[in-house]
Amino acid sequence: MRSHPFAAAALAVAMSASLGVAPSSADSMAGMSMAAQPNTQSKSWTVGDLTISGAYARATLPNAPVGGGFIAITNKGAADDTLVSATSPMAGLVQIHTMSMANGVMQMRELPQGVPVPAGKTVTFSPNGLHLMFMQLKGAFVQGKSVPVTLNFAKAGPVTVDLDVGGIAASAPPGAGAAGGAMSGMKM
Repeated sequence: MRSHPFAAAALAVAMSASLGVAPSSADSMAGMSMAAQPNTQSKSWTVGDLTISGAYARATLPNAPVGGGFIAITNKGAADDTLVSATSPMAGLVQIHTMSMANGVMQMRELPQGVPVPAGKTVTFSPNGLHLMFMQLKGAFVQGKSVPVTLNFAKAGPVTVDLDVGGIAASAPPGAGAAGGAMSGMKM
């Protein structure tokens, strides 16, 4: 796919608004799953040696073209895995992205090879680093609802999780304290 500087800049601005980004220079890594079983008490899904938790998305404005999703993937096994892709019925396309700062400019880029999830480690997707980028939204992400997303892992296979939708500036899953509320992430 060809990159156009103006289109890339416009997408970065739209994502910043949608994700409420406070850019970070730290890059992260992630990925892993199989035939998941949700743990409804703690909102986590266990697949093989992987546990996916902290799944949430931020509410979007009506007609927003993009949205962001966030998870934590813990690999309790002895072998590495890789999150290679994601899909959702709520978006035409879901990409795995990272954000970083270079010379004072936020840079967002797709990770087409996916994100490694090392054995014995947790990889966290957050508004300041790795994230799931939902593009070509088919409807707004509405606070209080959920967004299904299927995560595809190289070894563990696919698993579908529900991202609970928090406020437009949420910095944690809804119900995780004040950080998941409507005004979370906002500085007053």
